[in-house]
Amino acid sequence: MTGDWTAAVKWDAQGLVPAIVQDAGSGKVLMFAWMNAEALRRTAASGETVFWSRSRQRLWHKGEESGHVQRVLEMRLDCDADAVLLRVEQAGGIACHTGRERCFYRRLENGHWVETDAVLEDPSRIYGRKA
Repeated sequence: MTGDWTAAVKWDAQGLVPAIVQDAGSGKVLMFAWMNAEALRRTAASGETVFWSRSRQRLWHKGEESGHVQRVLEMRLDCDADAVLLRVEQAGGIACHTGRERCFYRRLENGHWVETDAVLEDPSRIYGRKA
């Protein structure tokens, strides 16, 4: 990639941009995370998602512990240049740290959040294992 293509992104006051991760095959939204310029560059260069962890204050390669990496097939910038869409192939079929396919597993029904997606693998079996 040539030039500083990340300059087109409208970063927030903390130097971050929201990133929506979508399964390229099913179209399901798998997760949401934050990226800084370095995470965006590393994602483009490696072909796997890298995010900025606000809680850990460091770069986070998705799947670094679980092995559930995301292979990026396409990166898109929205019309306002303030959100990124990553279309991916999700290794292992699990994107959420709860052991589910996606992080958006709760749906509002009659004023209550209802869990709609099953746990595919117990998180205690996923984490601590190295990719």
